[in-house]
Amino acid sequence: MEPVIATRGLRKVYRVFEKEPGLAGAMRSLFSRRSREVVAVEGVDLEIGAGELVGFLGPNGAGKTTTLKMLSGLLHPSAGSARVLGFVPWERETEFRRQISLLLGQKNQLTWDLPARESFELNRAIYGIDRTTAWRTVEELASLLEVTGLIGKPVRELSLGERTKMELIAALLHQPKVLFLDEPTLGLDIVSQHRIRDFLRRVVAEKKITTILTSHYLQDIEALCRRVVIINQGRIIHDGSLAAVGREFSNHKQIELRFSGKPPPLQGSEWGEILHRDEAGVRLRVEPGRVTEISRRALDLPGLEDIRIESVPVEEVIRRLFTSGKRN
Repeated sequence: MEPVIATRGLRKVYRVFEKEPGLAGAMRSLFSRRSREVVAVEGVDLEIGAGELVGFLGPNGAGKTTTLKMLSGLLHPSAGSARVLGFVPWERETEFRRQISLLLGQKNQLTWDLPARESFELNRAIYGIDRTTAWRTVEELASLLEVTGLIGKPVRELSLGERTKMELIAALLHQPKVLFLDEPTLGLDIVSQHRIRDFLRRVVAEKKITTILTSHYLQDIEALCRRVVIINQGRIIHDGSLAAVGREFSNHKQIELRFSGKPPPLQGSEWGEILHRDEAGVRLRVEPGRVTEISRRALDLPGLEDIRIESVPVEEVIRRLFTSGKRN
């Protein structure tokens, strides 16, 4: 079976114009403008099958949103190719646009001063959906998100969480086959985040919507995605399970020692790197080859009650990976 989304060597370069400082610089720029190229996406190869929900991770400026905009047809690439549902996205064919949806976090698609109901009706007319079918879909989605009583309320009077739920309803009203979600839980409280995760898990699975989800909240990815793609400096540096991130990129273990009293003053490279120390314990960061040696030495420490050996948390691995700018 052919993938629903497939890219080869997808690349996007922006030309940024620079102005010299001061009035003289402003005058010179009228006749001669200096520019430089900024590479946003550099040779992305990606395949996503029908019904997959894939997490798309990366720091700010890594190329996540630019990639989604190219896949949804909002941007033309500088090089490379892409097919979504068999269509070339930037050709923006009508049948293609009827089958995809893009939701950008904090970007309103609903009319601010009107009730969400009016925006839903406008979307229904644009997509040519039968009114009965459309409102059956709205009622089903609103019930799942627990916002049925808010559809008639002006959007500007809704909380951020309520507006996000209305945006999701608008994005799913025409029952798309492909859904691009860019930071849908950005800025939401924990309760709203949890509700939206439950909603997405159920709707995407039931309707088999092929979905790419970007988020700065690792909890979103852990709760929803079996597969994650990590992008940094415009390049994909990992494509696989979230658990595999730690195995692939982490070359250290953590040893946590808990004591009945105050921990002994461990010092020196013989204990690896001391990450944390408190009144009851010490957490060490050590190379895998030294775990047994250091654990045996710790057993002789006075007052030792517990010893725990763990892999470095995936979130920490990703943070270090982004910080170092590591690439394949």
